[in-house]
Amino acid sequence: MVMMISDLPPGPRRQPANLLNTAGVELWPGGLLQARANHDARLLARALRVLRRKRDGRYLAAVMPEGITPLLPRWQEGPGIDAALDALDTHPGHQRAGVDGVGTLPLYRLHERLQGLGVDAQGYAGRTGLTLVAEPAWLAFAGFDRYRRALWLHVDAADAWQRLREAARRDGVMLEAISGYRSHDYQLGIFERKLARGQLVEQILRVNAAPGYSEHHSGLALDISAPGEPPAEESFETTPAFAWLQAKAPAHGFHMSYPRDNPHGIIYEPWHWCYAPPAAAAFIPASA
Repeated sequence: MVMMISDLPPGPRRQPANLLNTAGVELWPGGLLQARANHDARLLARALRVLRRKRDGRYLAAVMPEGITPLLPRWQEGPGIDAALDALDTHPGHQRAGVDGVGTLPLYRLHERLQGLGVDAQGYAGRTGLTLVAEPAWLAFAGFDRYRRALWLHVDAADAWQRLREAARRDGVMLEAISGYRSHDYQLGIFERKLARGQLVEQILRVNAAPGYSEHHSGLALDISAPGEPPAEESFETTPAFAWLQAKAPAHGFHMSYPRDNPHGIIYEPWHWCYAPPAAAAFIPASA
């Protein structure tokens, strides 16, 4: 079962623990974001929702029982605010599971962003066989990752992850999530930071999918490790956790996306596993 508000840290009763997603702004449930100042801490402790800008992670405003309280000056002037407020007004408190019950966001300015990085979208897709991946319109809270960050996944993947981890635990194997959903903006930030450190686009593409092409955008993929193991290292393949995943994960709907010598040209990633619900093909559009 997807975790609900009772699984969140102590605090006032809030909405079900889902992340409402728009092109430029995420709407987090209160209690899951780390305060960056004492004043913010008091507000976040009472907030029903927090508007967080995807581009830089800044907190824009807190939705309080008595109304919206700004956390950033002129927060309403930024792009994407109207869409975020519309989502806040129209989104129901719960949704049914299944791909058709989630919906996806438009591929917002994605080709323009890829062009800015020097990535030819058509050539990249043809060379790698990867397809553009739309972000879900909302994501389910799936617990916390190794670093005590909220883990967001597509609702079907969140349910499957809970079952997978529990099955492993019964067999004496502990699994840890390293990361789950990542926005297009997050992936873009990875490229910008690596470029600033002097790496070439070609080098980055060997390790990271281009923004818009990562399975993490769908909320169906997560990186997995085991206690005491370094994150996202090839050495994970030598662990009992990896051996268990190879034997048991397919029965729970998970597959390893990037084995050795995979056709996408991405390095071997024994830590990266993706859930494939029956209608997954309808979830990922073939083009922008």
